Amino acid sequence: MSLEDYQKKIDSSLQNFKKPYWHPLSQFARIVEEVGEVSRILNHKFGDKPIKTTEKLGSLEDELADVIYSIICLANSQKIKLDIPLETAINKLMTRDKDRFERKAVSSP
Repeated sequence: MSLEDYQKKIDSSLQNFKKPYWHPLSQFARIVEEVGEVSRILNHKFGDKPIKTTEKLGSLEDELADVIYSIICLANSQKIKLDIPLETAINKLMTRDKDRFERKAVSSP
């Protein structure tokens, strides 16, 4: 499914509600909250903060998906189609940063 398809699917499901989208600042707060949950998982798995014995480690996959969902909701509420801007961002980074990082050595046959 394309990003546009996901945007349409989410919008279609939310149009059944009286208020399909929250205020943009509330949506942004939700994105930050979801990113915080990603941060918590990464810190427990790779950082210096051990998980509490009474706590269950969340799913990184689920939390990343929640971030994407929340971003799509914000984009939809602002009538932004993300396919072309995402492609533009990828192309920009591939052009601007193409020589920025060390590459793997090319092996010869």
